[in-house]
Amino acid sequence: MLSDIEIIKKSKMNPMVELIKGYDILEEECQSYGKYMAKVNCNILKRLQNKPDGKLILVSAITPTPAGEGKSTTTIGLVDSLNRIGKKCVGALREPSLGPVFGVKGGAAGGGYAQVNPMAELNLHFTGDIHAITTANNLVSAIIDNHIFQGNALRINPEQIMWKRCMDLNDRSLRQVQVGLSSKKETPRMDSFNISVASEIMAMLCLSKDLADLRNRLDRTLVAYTYDNQPITIKDLGITGSLLVLLKDAMHPNIVQTLENNMMFVHGGPFANIAHGCNSINATKIALKIADYVVTEAGFGVDLGAEKFMDIKCREADLHPSLVVVVATIRALKYHGGVDLKQLKTENVEALKKGLENLEKHIETLDTFGVARLVAINRFESDTQNEIDTLMNWAKEHGVAISLSEVFAKGSAGGEELAKAVLATLKDQPFTPLYEMNDSVFDKIEKIVKKSYGANGVIYEEKAKAYLDQINTEAYQDYYIVMAKTQNSISDNPKVIGRPKDFFIRIKEVRLATGSKFIICLTGDIMTMPGLNKEPLALKIDMNDQWEIFGLM
Repeated sequence: MLSDIEIIKKSKMNPMVELIKGYDILEEECQSYGKYMAKVNCNILKRLQNKPDGKLILVSAITPTPAGEGKSTTTIGLVDSLNRIGKKCVGALREPSLGPVFGVKGGAAGGGYAQVNPMAELNLHFTGDIHAITTANNLVSAIIDNHIFQGNALRINPEQIMWKRCMDLNDRSLRQVQVGLSSKKETPRMDSFNISVASEIMAMLCLSKDLADLRNRLDRTLVAYTYDNQPITIKDLGITGSLLVLLKDAMHPNIVQTLENNMMFVHGGPFANIAHGCNSINATKIALKIADYVVTEAGFGVDLGAEKFMDIKCREADLHPSLVVVVATIRALKYHGGVDLKQLKTENVEALKKGLENLEKHIETLDTFGVARLVAINRFESDTQNEIDTLMNWAKEHGVAISLSEVFAKGSAGGEELAKAVLATLKDQPFTPLYEMNDSVFDKIEKIVKKSYGANGVIYEEKAKAYLDQINTEAYQDYYIVMAKTQNSISDNPKVIGRPKDFFIRIKEVRLATGSKFIICLTGDIMTMPGLNKEPLALKIDMNDQWEIFGLM
Protein backbone atom coordinates (compact mmCIF):
# COMPACT_ATOMS: atom_id res chain seq x y z
CA MET A 1 0.00 0.00 0.00
CA LEU A 2 1.45 3.34 -1.05
CA SER A 3 1.56 6.22 1.43
CA ASP A 4 -1.05 8.98 1.15
CA ILE A 5 1.42 11.38 -0.43
CA GLU A 6 2.67 8.73 -2.90
CA ILE A 7 -0.94 8.10 -3.97
CA ILE A 8 -1.51 11.85 -4.36
CA LYS A 9 1.63 12.21 -6.52
CA LYS A 10 0.32 9.57 -8.94
CA SER A 11 -3.12 11.16 -9.20
CA LYS A 12 -4.33 13.51 -11.92
CA MET A 13 -6.52 16.53 -11.25
CA ASN A 14 -9.04 18.20 -13.52
CA PRO A 15 -8.71 21.98 -13.84
CA MET A 16 -11.54 23.78 -12.03
CA VAL A 17 -12.87 25.23 -15.30
CA GLU A 18 -13.40 21.65 -16.49
CA LEU A 19 -14.65 20.26 -13.18
CA ILE A 20 -17.54 22.73 -12.81
CA LYS A 21 -18.91 21.88 -16.27
CA GLY A 22 -20.50 18.76 -14.83
CA TYR A 23 -22.44 20.82 -12.29
CA ASP A 24 -24.77 23.81 -12.41
CA ILE A 25 -22.02 26.33 -11.65
CA LEU A 26 -21.20 29.14 -14.07
CA GLU A 27 -17.58 30.10 -14.69
CA GLU A 28 -18.29 33.70 -13.66
CA GLU A 29 -19.59 32.41 -10.30
CA CYS A 30 -16.12 31.06 -9.46
CA GLN A 31 -13.04 32.80 -8.16
CA SER A 32 -9.96 30.76 -9.06
CA TYR A 33 -7.15 30.01 -6.62
CA GLY A 34 -4.79 28.51 -9.17
CA LYS A 35 -5.88 25.70 -11.51
CA TYR A 36 -7.23 23.29 -8.94
CA MET A 37 -8.94 25.32 -6.21
CA ALA A 38 -11.75 27.85 -6.42
CA LYS A 39 -14.40 29.68 -4.46
CA VAL A 40 -18.05 29.63 -5.46
CA ASN A 41 -19.86 32.94 -4.96
CA CYS A 42 -22.67 32.70 -2.40
CA ASN A 43 -24.97 34.58 -4.79
CA ILE A 44 -25.35 31.35 -6.78
CA LEU A 45 -28.08 30.44 -4.28
CA LYS A 46 -30.26 33.26 -5.60
CA ARG A 47 -30.01 31.88 -9.15
CA LEU A 48 -30.72 28.33 -8.00
CA GLN A 49 -33.35 29.16 -5.36
CA ASN A 50 -36.20 27.43 -7.24
CA LYS A 51 -34.21 24.28 -7.92
CA PRO A 52 -35.12 21.32 -5.65
CA ASP A 53 -32.59 20.15 -3.08
CA GLY A 54 -30.82 16.83 -3.25
CA LYS A 55 -30.79 14.35 -0.39
CA LEU A 56 -28.50 15.04 2.55
CA ILE A 57 -26.40 12.28 4.12
CA LEU A 58 -24.47 12.93 7.35
CA VAL A 59 -21.37 10.91 8.25
CA SER A 60 -20.65 10.59 11.97
CA ALA A 61 -18.76 8.01 14.04
CA ILE A 62 -18.35 6.12 17.27
CA THR A 63 -16.25 7.73 20.02
CA PRO A 64 -12.79 8.42 18.53
CA THR A 65 -9.82 6.28 19.53
CA PRO A 66 -6.06 6.44 18.89
CA ALA A 67 -6.61 3.63 16.38
CA GLY A 68 -8.59 5.97 14.13
CA GLU A 69 -12.01 5.44 12.56
CA GLY A 70 -11.72 7.06 9.12
CA LYS A 71 -14.73 9.38 9.10
CA SER A 72 -13.35 11.77 6.47
CA THR A 73 -12.03 8.85 4.43
CA THR A 74 -15.47 7.25 4.46
CA THR A 75 -17.15 10.55 3.54
CA ILE A 76 -14.86 11.08 0.54
CA GLY A 77 -15.03 7.42 -0.48
CA LEU A 78 -18.83 7.45 -0.31
CA VAL A 79 -18.96 10.47 -2.64
CA ASP A 80 -16.79 8.60 -5.16
CA SER A 81 -18.74 5.36 -4.73
CA LEU A 82 -22.15 6.97 -5.28
CA ASN A 83 -20.80 8.60 -8.44
CA ARG A 84 -19.35 5.25 -9.51
CA ILE A 85 -22.80 3.63 -9.48
CA GLY A 86 -24.30 6.47 -11.51
CA LYS A 87 -25.56 8.92 -8.85
CA LYS A 88 -24.71 12.62 -8.98
CA CYS A 89 -23.10 13.26 -5.62
CA VAL A 90 -20.85 15.94 -4.12
CA GLY A 91 -19.30 16.19 -0.67
CA ALA A 92 -19.11 18.95 1.95
CA LEU A 93 -16.30 18.91 4.51
CA ARG A 94 -14.69 21.27 7.01
CA GLU A 95 -11.34 22.99 6.46
CA PRO A 96 -8.32 21.60 8.34
CA SER A 97 -6.86 23.66 11.16
CA LEU A 98 -3.08 24.00 11.26
CA GLY A 99 -3.18 23.07 14.96
CA PRO A 100 -3.87 19.36 14.40
CA VAL A 101 -1.82 19.32 11.16
CA PHE A 102 1.33 20.10 13.14
CA GLY A 103 0.08 18.40 16.30
CA VAL A 104 -1.26 14.87 16.66
CA LYS A 105 -3.87 14.26 14.00
CA GLY A 106 -2.08 15.41 10.87
CA GLY A 107 -4.14 16.46 7.87
CA ALA A 108 -7.85 16.18 7.24
CA ALA A 109 -8.00 15.23 3.58
CA GLY A 110 -8.97 11.58 3.98
CA GLY A 111 -6.54 8.75 3.33
CA GLY A 112 -5.44 6.02 0.97
CA TYR A 113 -7.47 6.05 -2.24
CA ALA A 114 -10.21 8.22 -0.70
CA GLN A 115 -8.57 11.63 -0.50
CA VAL A 116 -9.27 15.23 -1.40
CA ASN A 117 -6.93 16.93 -3.86
CA PRO A 118 -4.77 19.07 -3.74
CA MET A 119 -3.99 17.51 -0.37
CA ALA A 120 -0.97 19.58 0.70
CA GLU A 121 -2.55 22.92 -0.19
CA LEU A 122 -5.76 21.92 1.59
CA ASN A 123 -3.87 21.18 4.80
CA LEU A 124 -1.50 24.15 4.61
CA HIS A 125 -3.24 27.55 4.49
CA PHE A 126 -5.68 26.51 1.70
CA THR A 127 -7.46 29.67 0.46
CA GLY A 128 -6.68 31.66 3.61
CA ASP A 129 -10.12 31.48 5.24
CA ILE A 130 -8.84 30.59 8.71
CA HIS A 131 -6.19 33.31 8.50
CA ALA A 132 -8.91 35.84 7.65
CA ILE A 133 -10.92 34.70 10.67
CA THR A 134 -7.84 34.89 12.90
CA THR A 135 -7.08 38.44 11.76
CA ALA A 136 -10.69 39.58 12.17
CA ASN A 137 -10.84 38.05 15.65
CA ASN A 138 -7.63 39.75 16.73
CA LEU A 139 -8.67 43.10 15.26
CA VAL A 140 -11.51 43.08 17.80
CA SER A 141 -9.01 42.51 20.62
CA ALA A 142 -6.67 45.22 19.32
CA ILE A 143 -9.52 47.74 19.08
CA ILE A 144 -10.73 46.95 22.61
CA ASP A 145 -7.28 47.50 24.15
CA ASN A 146 -6.68 50.60 22.04
CA HIS A 147 -10.04 52.04 23.07
CA ILE A 148 -9.11 51.68 26.72
CA PHE A 149 -5.66 53.19 26.01
CA GLN A 150 -7.20 56.18 24.22
CA GLY A 151 -9.40 57.22 27.14
CA ASN A 152 -12.07 54.50 27.34
CA ALA A 153 -15.11 56.55 26.30
CA LEU A 154 -17.27 53.39 26.48
CA ARG A 155 -16.14 52.77 30.09
CA ILE A 156 -15.10 49.18 29.32
CA ASN A 157 -14.21 47.28 32.48
CA PRO A 158 -10.79 45.66 31.77
CA GLU A 159 -11.72 42.84 34.15
CA GLN A 160 -14.92 42.12 32.21
CA ILE A 161 -13.57 41.69 28.67
CA MET A 162 -15.16 38.51 27.31
CA TRP A 163 -13.46 38.49 23.90
CA LYS A 164 -10.33 36.35 23.56
CA ARG A 165 -7.47 36.47 21.08
CA CYS A 166 -6.79 33.47 18.83
CA MET A 167 -4.22 31.76 16.62
CA ASP A 168 -4.39 28.69 14.40
CA LEU A 169 -1.85 26.54 16.24
CA ASN A 170 -1.81 24.37 19.36
CA ASP A 171 -0.01 26.41 22.03
CA ARG A 172 -0.89 25.73 25.68
CA SER A 173 1.35 28.62 26.83
CA LEU A 174 -1.25 31.04 25.48
CA ARG A 175 -4.12 29.72 27.60
CA GLN A 176 -3.39 32.54 30.04
CA VAL A 177 -1.35 35.65 29.22
CA GLN A 178 -0.94 39.20 30.50
CA VAL A 179 -1.20 42.08 28.04
CA GLY A 180 -0.69 45.84 28.28
CA LEU A 181 2.81 45.76 29.75
CA SER A 182 4.80 47.82 27.22
CA SER A 183 4.13 51.28 28.67
CA LYS A 184 2.78 52.99 31.80
CA LYS A 185 -0.15 54.41 29.80
CA GLU A 186 -1.54 50.94 29.11
CA THR A 187 -3.90 49.03 31.36
CA PRO A 188 -2.38 45.63 32.19
CA ARG A 189 -4.91 42.81 32.20
CA MET A 190 -5.13 39.04 31.97
CA ASP A 191 -6.13 37.62 28.59
CA SER A 192 -6.13 34.23 26.86
CA PHE A 193 -6.09 32.69 23.40
CA ASN A 194 -8.47 30.28 21.73
CA ILE A 195 -7.42 28.21 18.75
CA SER A 196 -8.80 30.03 15.69
CA VAL A 197 -11.42 27.39 14.93
CA ALA A 198 -12.94 28.08 18.37
CA SER A 199 -13.32 31.78 17.57
CA GLU A 200 -16.93 32.94 17.53
CA ILE A 201 -16.20 34.52 14.15
CA MET A 202 -15.66 31.00 12.75
CA ALA A 203 -19.06 29.95 14.10
CA MET A 204 -20.74 33.08 12.72
CA LEU A 205 -19.15 32.62 9.29
CA CYS A 206 -20.41 29.04 9.10
CA LEU A 207 -23.95 29.98 10.15
CA SER A 208 -24.35 33.20 8.12
CA LYS A 209 -26.49 32.97 4.99
CA ASP A 210 -25.20 36.20 3.40
CA LEU A 211 -23.27 39.38 4.20
CA ALA A 212 -26.31 41.06 5.75
CA ASP A 213 -26.73 38.10 8.10
CA LEU A 214 -23.03 38.18 8.99
CA ARG A 215 -23.21 41.94 9.59
CA ASN A 216 -26.13 41.50 12.01
CA ARG A 217 -24.33 38.72 13.85
CA LEU A 218 -21.14 40.77 14.19
CA ASP A 219 -23.07 43.85 15.32
CA ARG A 220 -24.72 42.03 18.22
CA THR A 221 -21.62 40.10 19.34
CA LEU A 222 -20.87 40.64 23.04
CA VAL A 223 -17.21 41.52 23.70
CA ALA A 224 -17.17 43.13 27.16
CA TYR A 225 -19.12 44.78 29.98
CA THR A 226 -18.90 48.34 31.32
CA TYR A 227 -18.12 49.24 34.92
CA ASP A 228 -21.86 49.26 35.61
CA ASN A 229 -22.31 45.86 33.94
CA GLN A 230 -23.80 47.06 30.64
CA PRO A 231 -22.93 44.95 27.55
CA ILE A 232 -20.50 46.22 24.91
CA THR A 233 -20.85 44.80 21.39
CA ILE A 234 -18.81 44.94 18.20
CA LYS A 235 -21.29 47.53 16.91
CA ASP A 236 -20.37 49.74 19.87
CA LEU A 237 -16.71 49.48 18.84
CA GLY A 238 -17.61 50.69 15.35
CA ILE A 239 -15.58 48.11 13.44
CA THR A 240 -18.21 45.85 11.83
CA GLY A 241 -17.37 47.26 8.39
CA SER A 242 -13.67 46.50 8.78
CA LEU A 243 -14.43 42.96 9.90
CA LEU A 244 -16.66 42.39 6.87
CA VAL A 245 -13.88 43.60 4.56
CA LEU A 246 -11.51 41.07 6.14
CA LEU A 247 -14.07 38.26 5.83
CA LYS A 248 -15.54 39.04 2.39
CA ASP A 249 -13.66 36.28 0.53
CA ALA A 250 -13.82 33.79 3.40
CA MET A 251 -17.63 33.88 3.17
CA HIS A 252 -17.58 32.09 -0.20
CA PRO A 253 -17.33 28.26 -0.09
CA ASN A 254 -14.25 26.52 -1.52
CA ILE A 255 -14.35 23.67 -4.04
CA VAL A 256 -11.70 21.05 -4.71
CA GLN A 257 -11.94 17.45 -5.95
CA THR A 258 -11.50 13.85 -4.91
CA LEU A 259 -8.86 11.53 -6.35
CA GLU A 260 -11.57 10.33 -8.73
CA ASN A 261 -12.31 13.92 -9.82
CA ASN A 262 -15.64 14.39 -8.08
CA MET A 263 -16.48 17.74 -6.50
CA MET A 264 -15.90 18.46 -2.82
CA PHE A 265 -16.89 21.63 -0.95
CA VAL A 266 -14.46 22.36 1.89
CA HIS A 267 -15.49 25.39 3.92
CA GLY A 268 -15.48 26.40 7.58
CA GLY A 269 -13.74 24.51 10.33
CA PRO A 270 -15.18 24.70 13.85
CA PHE A 271 -14.13 21.79 16.08
CA ALA A 272 -16.99 19.73 17.48
CA ASN A 273 -15.39 19.26 20.90
CA ILE A 274 -15.16 23.01 21.56
CA ALA A 275 -17.52 24.51 18.94
CA HIS A 276 -20.37 23.26 16.74
CA GLY A 277 -18.32 21.05 14.43
CA CYS A 278 -20.01 21.56 11.04
CA ASN A 279 -18.99 23.03 7.70
CA SER A 280 -20.72 26.20 6.50
CA ILE A 281 -24.43 26.40 5.79
CA ASN A 282 -23.70 28.05 2.43
CA ALA A 283 -21.44 25.20 1.29
CA THR A 284 -24.09 22.62 2.19
CA LYS A 285 -26.91 24.64 0.61
CA ILE A 286 -25.05 25.13 -2.68
CA ALA A 287 -24.09 21.45 -2.77
CA LEU A 288 -27.74 20.45 -2.32
CA LYS A 289 -28.71 22.60 -5.32
CA ILE A 290 -26.18 21.11 -7.75
CA ALA A 291 -26.32 17.41 -6.84
CA ASP A 292 -28.87 14.67 -6.19
CA TYR A 293 -26.96 13.49 -3.12
CA VAL A 294 -24.72 15.41 -0.72
CA VAL A 295 -22.46 13.67 1.78
CA THR A 296 -21.27 15.82 4.68
CA GLU A 297 -19.70 15.13 8.06
CA ALA A 298 -19.76 16.48 11.59
CA GLY A 299 -16.75 16.32 13.88
CA PHE A 300 -15.91 13.42 16.19
CA GLY A 301 -18.64 11.07 17.46
CA VAL A 302 -22.43 11.17 17.41
CA ASP A 303 -22.48 12.65 20.94
CA LEU A 304 -20.61 15.77 19.80
CA GLY A 305 -20.77 16.34 16.05
CA ALA A 306 -24.05 14.72 15.08
CA GLU A 307 -25.88 16.22 18.06
CA LYS A 308 -24.78 19.74 17.11
CA PHE A 309 -25.45 19.11 13.43
CA MET A 310 -29.04 18.12 14.22
CA ASP A 311 -29.78 20.53 17.08
CA ILE A 312 -28.01 23.58 15.66
CA LYS A 313 -27.11 23.48 11.97
CA CYS A 314 -30.23 21.69 10.74
CA ARG A 315 -32.54 24.03 12.65
CA GLU A 316 -30.61 27.13 11.66
CA ALA A 317 -30.56 26.17 7.96
CA ASP A 318 -33.83 24.18 7.73
CA LEU A 319 -31.99 21.01 6.70
CA HIS A 320 -33.44 17.51 6.85
CA PRO A 321 -30.90 14.68 6.63
CA SER A 322 -32.16 11.50 4.99
CA LEU A 323 -29.56 9.28 6.65
CA VAL A 324 -26.75 9.25 9.22
CA VAL A 325 -23.82 6.94 8.50
CA VAL A 326 -21.96 5.91 11.67
CA VAL A 327 -18.35 4.98 10.95
CA ALA A 328 -16.60 2.37 13.08
CA THR A 329 -13.69 -0.01 12.80
CA ILE A 330 -13.22 -3.41 14.39
CA ARG A 331 -9.94 -2.15 15.83
CA ALA A 332 -11.61 0.86 17.46
CA LEU A 333 -14.43 -1.28 18.84
CA LYS A 334 -11.88 -3.63 20.41
CA TYR A 335 -10.16 -0.60 21.95
CA HIS A 336 -13.49 0.38 23.53
CA GLY A 337 -13.67 -3.20 24.72
CA GLY A 338 -10.47 -2.73 26.71
CA VAL A 339 -7.74 -3.96 24.35
CA ASP A 340 -4.36 -2.23 24.52
CA LEU A 341 -3.46 -0.17 21.46
CA LYS A 342 -0.53 -2.47 20.63
CA GLN A 343 -2.77 -5.57 20.59
CA LEU A 344 -5.53 -4.31 18.29
CA LYS A 345 -4.33 -6.35 15.31
CA THR A 346 -4.77 -9.57 17.30
CA GLU A 347 -8.16 -11.30 17.07
CA ASN A 348 -10.29 -10.70 20.16
CA VAL A 349 -13.98 -11.45 19.70
CA GLU A 350 -14.89 -10.90 23.35
CA ALA A 351 -13.37 -7.41 23.39
CA LEU A 352 -15.23 -6.65 20.17
CA LYS A 353 -18.53 -7.63 21.78
CA LYS A 354 -17.76 -5.45 24.79
CA GLY A 355 -16.78 -2.50 22.57
CA LEU A 356 -20.06 -2.70 20.68
CA GLU A 357 -21.68 -1.04 23.70
CA ASN A 358 -20.18 2.25 22.53
CA LEU A 359 -21.72 1.86 19.08
CA GLU A 360 -25.05 0.86 20.62
CA LYS A 361 -25.19 4.09 22.64
CA HIS A 362 -24.62 6.24 19.58
CA ILE A 363 -27.31 4.34 17.66
CA GLU A 364 -29.73 4.92 20.56
CA THR A 365 -28.97 8.66 20.37
CA LEU A 366 -29.73 8.73 16.64
CA ASP A 367 -32.97 6.84 17.28
CA THR A 368 -33.90 9.58 19.76
CA PHE A 369 -33.59 12.05 16.88
CA GLY A 370 -35.69 9.72 14.73
CA VAL A 371 -33.31 9.59 11.75
CA ALA A 372 -32.45 6.63 9.55
CA ARG A 373 -28.98 5.24 10.31
CA LEU A 374 -26.44 2.90 8.75
CA VAL A 375 -23.22 1.57 10.26
CA ALA A 376 -20.18 1.67 7.95
CA ILE A 377 -17.33 -0.58 9.01
CA ASN A 378 -14.04 0.79 7.73
CA ARG A 379 -12.28 -2.49 7.02
CA PHE A 380 -8.63 -3.14 7.86
CA GLU A 381 -6.34 -5.93 6.73
CA SER A 382 -6.00 -7.20 10.32
CA ASP A 383 -9.78 -7.79 10.69
CA THR A 384 -10.41 -11.53 10.94
CA GLN A 385 -13.39 -13.40 9.50
CA ASN A 386 -14.48 -14.38 13.02
CA GLU A 387 -14.59 -10.71 14.03
CA ILE A 388 -16.46 -9.70 10.88
CA ASP A 389 -18.98 -12.52 11.37
CA THR A 390 -19.47 -11.49 15.02
CA LEU A 391 -20.17 -7.93 13.94
CA MET A 392 -22.58 -8.93 11.20
CA ASN A 393 -24.47 -11.31 13.49
CA TRP A 394 -24.76 -8.55 16.13
CA ALA A 395 -26.18 -6.17 13.51
CA LYS A 396 -28.71 -8.76 12.34
CA GLU A 397 -29.84 -9.54 15.88
CA HIS A 398 -30.28 -5.84 16.71
CA GLY A 399 -31.88 -4.78 13.42
CA VAL A 400 -28.98 -2.49 12.53
CA ALA A 401 -28.24 -1.77 8.86
CA ILE A 402 -24.52 -2.33 8.31
CA SER A 403 -22.03 -2.38 5.45
CA LEU A 404 -18.32 -3.01 5.03
CA SER A 405 -16.23 -0.29 3.38
CA GLU A 406 -12.85 -0.66 1.71
CA VAL A 407 -12.54 2.78 0.15
CA PHE A 408 -9.18 3.41 1.83
CA ALA A 409 -7.52 0.53 -0.02
CA LYS A 410 -9.64 0.37 -3.19
CA GLY A 411 -11.24 3.77 -3.70
CA SER A 412 -14.79 3.79 -5.08
CA ALA A 413 -14.51 0.12 -6.10
CA GLY A 414 -14.26 -0.68 -2.39
CA GLY A 415 -17.35 1.36 -1.56
CA GLU A 416 -19.95 0.07 -4.00
CA GLU A 417 -21.56 -2.13 -1.33
CA LEU A 418 -21.67 0.85 1.04
CA ALA A 419 -23.15 3.13 -1.63
CA LYS A 420 -25.92 0.63 -2.41
CA ALA A 421 -26.63 0.18 1.31
CA VAL A 422 -26.91 3.95 1.68
CA LEU A 423 -29.47 4.17 -1.14
CA ALA A 424 -31.44 1.30 0.38
CA THR A 425 -31.49 2.89 3.85
CA LEU A 426 -32.33 6.51 2.97
CA LYS A 427 -35.55 7.71 4.53
CA ASP A 428 -37.11 11.16 4.16
CA GLN A 429 -38.77 12.01 7.44
CA PRO A 430 -38.67 14.91 9.91
CA PHE A 431 -36.33 14.50 12.86
CA THR A 432 -36.93 15.44 16.49
CA PRO A 433 -34.30 17.72 18.13
CA LEU A 434 -33.13 16.79 21.63
CA TYR A 435 -34.50 20.03 23.07
CA GLU A 436 -37.02 22.72 22.21
CA MET A 437 -35.86 26.29 21.70
CA ASN A 438 -38.29 27.58 24.34
CA ASP A 439 -36.88 25.21 27.00
CA SER A 440 -34.98 26.84 29.84
CA VAL A 441 -31.18 26.88 29.61
CA PHE A 442 -30.98 24.22 32.31
CA ASP A 443 -33.53 21.97 30.60
CA LYS A 444 -31.64 22.18 27.30
CA ILE A 445 -28.39 21.17 28.97
CA GLU A 446 -30.07 18.38 30.92
CA LYS A 447 -31.67 16.91 27.81
CA ILE A 448 -28.34 16.81 25.94
CA VAL A 449 -26.40 15.15 28.76
CA LYS A 450 -29.11 12.57 29.42
CA LYS A 451 -30.25 11.78 25.87
CA SER A 452 -26.94 12.09 24.00
CA TYR A 453 -24.42 11.08 26.69
CA GLY A 454 -26.57 8.85 28.89
CA ALA A 455 -25.45 10.74 31.99
CA ASN A 456 -27.39 10.82 35.24
CA GLY A 457 -27.36 14.62 35.29
CA VAL A 458 -25.23 17.75 35.58
CA ILE A 459 -22.95 19.15 38.27
CA TYR A 460 -22.46 22.92 37.98
CA GLU A 461 -19.45 24.69 39.42
CA GLU A 462 -20.46 27.80 41.36
CA LYS A 463 -19.33 30.40 38.81
CA ALA A 464 -20.92 28.53 35.89
CA LYS A 465 -24.21 28.11 37.76
CA ALA A 466 -24.30 31.80 38.68
CA TYR A 467 -23.78 32.87 35.06
CA LEU A 468 -26.45 30.45 33.79
CA ASP A 469 -28.86 31.81 36.38
CA GLN A 470 -28.10 35.30 35.05
CA ILE A 471 -28.79 34.44 31.40
CA ASN A 472 -31.71 32.06 31.97
CA THR A 473 -34.12 34.70 30.69
CA GLU A 474 -36.35 35.28 27.67
CA ALA A 475 -33.57 37.33 26.06
CA TYR A 476 -31.53 34.16 25.56
CA GLN A 477 -34.34 31.63 25.12
CA ASP A 478 -33.65 31.14 21.41
CA TYR A 479 -29.97 30.32 22.03
CA TYR A 480 -28.41 26.95 21.24
CA ILE A 481 -26.35 24.92 23.67
CA VAL A 482 -22.78 24.09 22.61
CA MET A 483 -21.27 21.51 24.92
CA ALA A 484 -17.46 21.76 24.93
CA LYS A 485 -16.49 18.23 25.92
CA THR A 486 -13.70 15.75 25.34
CA GLN A 487 -14.09 13.78 22.11
CA ASN A 488 -12.38 10.73 23.59
CA SER A 489 -15.27 9.64 25.80
CA ILE A 490 -19.04 9.92 25.87
CA SER A 491 -18.49 11.23 29.41
CA ASP A 492 -16.43 14.35 30.24
CA ASN A 493 -13.50 12.17 31.36
CA PRO A 494 -11.27 11.27 28.36
CA LYS A 495 -10.00 8.14 30.10
CA VAL A 496 -13.44 6.49 30.32
CA ILE A 497 -13.88 4.45 27.14
CA GLY A 498 -16.71 2.20 25.97
CA ARG A 499 -20.15 3.07 27.29
CA PRO A 500 -19.86 5.00 30.56
CA LYS A 501 -22.57 4.42 33.16
CA ASP A 502 -23.69 6.16 36.37
CA PHE A 503 -21.82 9.40 35.72
CA PHE A 504 -22.47 13.13 35.79
CA ILE A 505 -21.29 15.90 33.46
CA ARG A 506 -19.43 18.69 35.27
CA ILE A 507 -19.78 22.19 33.81
CA LYS A 508 -16.91 24.42 34.94
CA GLU A 509 -17.38 27.53 32.79
CA VAL A 510 -20.03 29.15 30.58
CA ARG A 511 -19.42 31.55 27.71
CA LEU A 512 -22.06 33.58 25.90
CA ALA A 513 -21.70 33.94 22.12
CA THR A 514 -24.37 36.42 21.08
CA GLY A 515 -23.42 36.58 17.41
CA SER A 516 -23.94 32.86 16.85
CA LYS A 517 -26.56 32.59 19.60
CA PHE A 518 -24.54 29.97 21.48
CA ILE A 519 -24.38 29.25 25.19
CA ILE A 520 -21.06 27.42 25.39
CA CYS A 521 -20.66 25.07 28.35
CA LEU A 522 -17.10 23.95 29.08
CA THR A 523 -17.10 20.55 30.75
CA GLY A 524 -14.51 18.46 32.54
CA ASP A 525 -10.97 19.59 31.73
CA ILE A 526 -11.66 20.71 28.15
CA MET A 527 -9.55 23.60 26.82
CA THR A 528 -10.32 25.89 23.87
CA MET A 529 -6.59 26.16 23.15
CA PRO A 530 -5.09 22.67 22.66
CA GLY A 531 -1.48 21.83 23.49
CA LEU A 532 1.13 19.82 21.60
CA ASN A 533 2.18 16.31 22.55
CA LYS A 534 5.75 15.23 23.28
CA GLU A 535 6.52 14.42 19.64
CA PRO A 536 4.24 16.57 17.45
CA LEU A 537 4.03 15.95 13.72
CA ALA A 538 5.80 19.29 13.24
CA LEU A 539 9.01 17.34 13.94
CA LYS A 540 8.41 15.06 10.91
CA ILE A 541 7.12 17.41 8.20
CA ASP A 542 9.71 18.66 5.71
CA MET A 543 10.32 19.56 2.08
CA ASN A 544 13.13 18.64 -0.31
CA ASP A 545 14.96 20.82 -2.84
CA GLN A 546 12.37 19.93 -5.48
CA TRP A 547 9.63 21.56 -3.34
CA GLU A 548 8.10 18.16 -2.57
CA ILE A 549 6.47 17.92 0.86
CA PHE A 550 6.80 14.77 2.95
CA GLY A 551 5.79 13.72 6.45
CA LEU A 552 2.37 15.38 6.04
CA MET A 553 -0.23 12.75 6.94
